[in-house]
Amino acid sequence: MKKLVFIALFFVSLSSYSNDSNYVFGWTQLKDAELKKPRGGTTVGEKVTLDKEPNDLWGKLQNSELTKFEKDRLAILSMEGRYRVYFDFMETMGFVEGYIPTQPYQSWATEYVKVIEDEKDFISLQHITVMYFKQADGETSEPMVMKHWRQDWKYEDSIINTYAGNNTWVYNRIPSNKKTGSWSQSVYQVDDTPRYQGYGNWIHLPNFSSWEGNETWRPLPRREYSTRGDYDVMIGTNIQTITPTGWVHEQNNKKVITENQVVLAKEIGIARYERIKDFDWQVGFDYWSETSDYWKRVRNVINNKLDNSSTFKLRPPQNAEPLWSKLFMMADQHINGEIIQDNDIEEVINNYSLNN
Repeated sequence: MKKLVFIALFFVSLSSYSNDSNYVFGWTQLKDAELKKPRGGTTVGEKVTLDKEPNDLWGKLQNSELTKFEKDRLAILSMEGRYRVYFDFMETMGFVEGYIPTQPYQSWATEYVKVIEDEKDFISLQHITVMYFKQADGETSEPMVMKHWRQDWKYEDSIINTYAGNNTWVYNRIPSNKKTGSWSQSVYQVDDTPRYQGYGNWIHLPNFSSWEGNETWRPLPRREYSTRGDYDVMIGTNIQTITPTGWVHEQNNKKVITENQVVLAKEIGIARYERIKDFDWQVGFDYWSETSDYWKRVRNVINNKLDNSSTFKLRPPQNAEPLWSKLFMMADQHINGEIIQDNDIEEVINNYSLNN
């Protein structure tokens, strides 16, 4: 089966979500059926088998003799795995006169999460998407693979790059009274440029492990900036909770116009990562094996700029070609045996960024 590299930056929703009668929590009073119908595509994915056996690390988290730091690390490491993911976002309230909520958003993916760095106080998790689609003739499509987002976790971090709007991140220090016992979470786009960073503490109960971050500014996700032009920044919090067979990522976001600090609406979001088995991930494994060294060099260039700059700004696409497209094409060239030098990577990133 031929491998296809999937670099479109969106997910499509299951066709079952297009049912007009689908219940949408929170807006039962709306008369307009279209506003209650979740938006997204109509593509159906390959049938998957859930792995209902508890994760080994979940069992280890129940060990009362572990220190909190050891449990923190186990919780982060337990997010590694092979998953079906459902993404659900819905506006819950509006704050301007006559505001009408937008359609809820639902999508799905199959992706695996891989630990790519594991040091005592630092863990990096790379998400790789591998998707199969049911076609009109009933056949299954060739696999599509994409390097997706990345999350880095650092214990008692001292510095953080805060999103300030207008594709700009500002170097800040975490207050000393806040960093003790905390973990920072840094979220990166598919091309390893920053998205947002926050910090918070893991809480562990006998059968419950969850992390909640501070409120952070963040650029609009693709599901919004491709359809919305009435606000320019999200301000939100993350909660990540470990379950016996996966994990759940919750968001509570405000949609804000930065010019006058007007909040248009609030939304809730939830992504459920459920472990699956008997799924063919090989094209994803192959892609990462062939490109991981290239992407490590990309990370090094970007992280060096972030760590040694007071501000970091991404420029608009050059000649209508976004940075992610250039970097993914270079990854393909690397796969094909072309020599990609570190200065080639840095030159491309310099063309799309400013830092001082």
